[in-house]
Amino acid sequence: MNLTLSEGAALVSAVLDKLPALSEDKQVVFAAPYLHLAQTVSQTQYTAFVSVAAQNCHHEKSGAYTGEISAPMLKDAGVRFTLVGHSERRQYNHEDNALLTAKVNAALAEGLKVIFCCGEALEVRDADTQNAFVENQLKESLFHLDAQAMSNITIAYEPIWAIGTGRTASAQQAQDMHAHIRSVLAAQYGAQVADQTSILYGGSCKASNAAELFAGADVDGGLIGGASLVADDFLGIIKAMVAL
Repeated sequence: MNLTLSEGAALVSAVLDKLPALSEDKQVVFAAPYLHLAQTVSQTQYTAFVSVAAQNCHHEKSGAYTGEISAPMLKDAGVRFTLVGHSERRQYNHEDNALLTAKVNAALAEGLKVIFCCGEALEVRDADTQNAFVENQLKESLFHLDAQAMSNITIAYEPIWAIGTGRTASAQQAQDMHAHIRSVLAAQYGAQVADQTSILYGGSCKASNAAELFAGADVDGGLIGGASLVADDFLGIIKAMVAL
């Protein structure tokens, strides 16, 4: 929940002005607030390998859900992706795995691609049960899908304990969890699906550490928070990705 419409337009324009060459396997997605989506779609529609995501969607197509936005609305606005299960939605809006399953289904039914967020809190990390915790999130919200549906899923790992806590996740800790997630996918769907699923890192990635994080064999990109609000910072992260 950042930036006015005019500020959002200026940010997107500044990023697009200096955007390095992208490709099918190195893309940029702007996950904008609902109010910004149509504007951001308009700004990015002619730039190759740049897409727009919503930060959330409702699990029903329509109805008496004042203040909510449905997947058909997002699709019609030109949005290609939606986040599902961001750590802040889980925490502040009490979204559980069952609800997130319904949101995943609703988005996929409309042809949207899903960026599914998972990750553990500090107490889970301190108990050294993070692998089982994240595995359960994936199993309860995604593993009802078949292999074809999984081709429309991107996974974003958020170590909640390393966001705003003063503690930092190392590049090795990021790689370790990403490798575990990929092994869980492989056990359920086979190596081909696991290898083709993008797994993004969402723990305080910034221009100064992006290259080190993205060097991890199983780290395919980033889910960027505060650093995406400053054009030069976001561009630094994008350039680190493109340089790989």
